[in-house]
This record gives sequence, structure tokens and C-alpha cells, in this order.
Amino acid sequence: MRKIGVIGAGSWGTALTVLLNSNGHQVTVWSAIEDEIKMLQQEREHKDKLPGVALAESIQFTTDLQEAIAGKDILVLAVPSPFTRSTSKRMKEFVEENQIIVNVAKGIEEDSMKTLTEIIEEEIPQAVVTVLSGPSHAEEVGKGLPTTCVVGAKDEKTAEYIQETFMNSVFRVYTSDDILGIELGGALKNVIALAAGVADGLGYGDNVKAALITRGISEISRLGVAMGGRKETFGGLTGIGDLIVTCASVHSRNRKAGMLIGQGYTMEEAMKEVKMVVEGVYSAKAALQLSRKYNVELPIIEQVAAVLFEGSEPKDAVDALMGREKKSELEG
Repeated sequence: MRKIGVIGAGSWGTALTVLLNSNGHQVTVWSAIEDEIKMLQQEREHKDKLPGVALAESIQFTTDLQEAIAGKDILVLAVPSPFTRSTSKRMKEFVEENQIIVNVAKGIEEDSMKTLTEIIEEEIPQAVVTVLSGPSHAEEVGKGLPTTCVVGAKDEKTAEYIQETFMNSVFRVYTSDDILGIELGGALKNVIALAAGVADGLGYGDNVKAALITRGISEISRLGVAMGGRKETFGGLTGIGDLIVTCASVHSRNRKAGMLIGQGYTMEEAMKEVKMVVEGVYSAKAALQLSRKYNVELPIIEQVAAVLFEGSEPKDAVDALMGREKKSELEG
């Protein structure tokens, strides 16, 4: 049994809490929102984010960050990506030397263009920072449906330790040392999922969805390799795997937001309607800056950014993609 602190009580943090508890670990969950913690303590269910998933009496809940961190073998950082830096700053004074942090959020910081593990390492330099990612909707993990993910760590033993902690008969975990590739795949697929949602909102069919997925992974791979990630990573769980599920699933908040935009909602209206952080909105702007920094062409992501931030009409964005100059599918 390991002692684990889950920092963030949203849908993903709650689902992983259920998973880790079922694996026999002692789990303490932290949230800065007092009413949320009271609800979890009293109802033993996250009625807003993960309804219908029971939380065992053995799971502890707290608003005391030090209590959630002190003496824990592993910390699971599960706050939405826009809050990764501010939460890491709050955590720093309580994190011990070489304490393991598993980042499970997906995104790129808008201003710095840094990945989330880079932010955590910057704010909590004494920690050992890892990442867990893959095609894994909280709604399904919370119900114990079969799911496969990948854990990224610089050290193989650390990766195997995390793998052993999370893995069970319905949650299979692979290991990798390509932390950068894992994070870029997980962040950029949200931007492509917005495009897939827009296409759904416009009433386009499966052909467009397939095109966005295949050309989307091409864009993600180009930028990821240029930044130092391994090409194989983008053909794996956190690349094409996560992209497929996020573009197609009814659970995908990014697809849902894109669908609303395709139906005529503004970005702000769509995010309000979804009622959760739409991380692809934040990653889109960072991805556009990265494309310019590394001189990599990202036409789908460029059109998503144009719709989100420049007032471009969704149909015009699709027309712009379809009307691009002739290309060979095989690069080089």
C-alpha cells in the first residue's frame, strides 16, 4: 500500500482516486474549494463532475494542502492546465526532496509556451516530475472500463514504480522516457478535437472527421519532432490514440466546445456551456507561437486559432483548409 495525495478534485482527479483506492492505496484528495470537499465527504460522490461513481469511505478529503502532500509516496497533480503553475507555487513549501509528482493534466502554458512538467519542475525543483497520459476519459475510468495509458519519466525505475502503482486488470500502463512527446501529444490533440467538434457542429460527416484526425496527427508529429519528441510517441497512445478518442467521444469537452462553435456559439459562450476547462483553447495560442518559433506548418491549428481569436467563421476556416495548394501526402 502506498500513500497518495491527489491534488485536484475534478473529474479526472476523482476517477484516478477511485482507481488508486481500488488498487489498495491510501488516498487523500485536496481541493481549494471548501464546498466541493464538503460535498465529497458527505455524499461520497462528485455529483457535478462524475455522477454515479461511488467514493469509498476509506478515501480522505481535505482543503489543507500540507495534509494532502506531507508523507505521501506519490502526488498526483490533477488540476486543469491553466492552474498548474499557481498550484505548483502553493505546493512547493510542502513537497519533500525527491517526492514524486505525476502530472495528469494536458496543456501548454499560453505565455511561456512551456509544457506542464516543465512548469512543475520550474516551480518545485526538488520534486521528481513524471506524466501520465493517453486515451482515458474520466467517465469511463471511474466506472472501471478497460483503459490504456502511458507513464513518462526520465528514470526507468521511477516509470516502473508509477506503472505498478496505477496498473490493474482494467487499467493497463506502458512506460516511456519521452516526457516531451507524451505531453505535446496530450496537449495538441485538444486543439485538433476543437476542429473536429466544429466540423460536427457544421453538420459535416465522417470523411471530414477522418481527415482531421489523420492530418492532425501529422501536424502534431511535425511540431513534436521539431521540439525534440520522438516520432514513435505520436503513433502511440498519447498521440494517435488520444487524438482519436478526443475527436470522436461524447465525453470530450474540447469536441463539445468545438461543436457549439460550429453551431454559432462564441468561444466564451461555448466554454460557459461546457462548464469545464476547455484546455484546447489555451493550447491553441501556445501551439501557434511554437509553430512560428520552430518554423513548422500547422494549417489545422492555425485555422482553429483564427476561429477562436480572430473572429473567423468556422465554414470559412474549413474552406481555407480545403483550398490550400496541392501537396504530396508523403513528406520529404
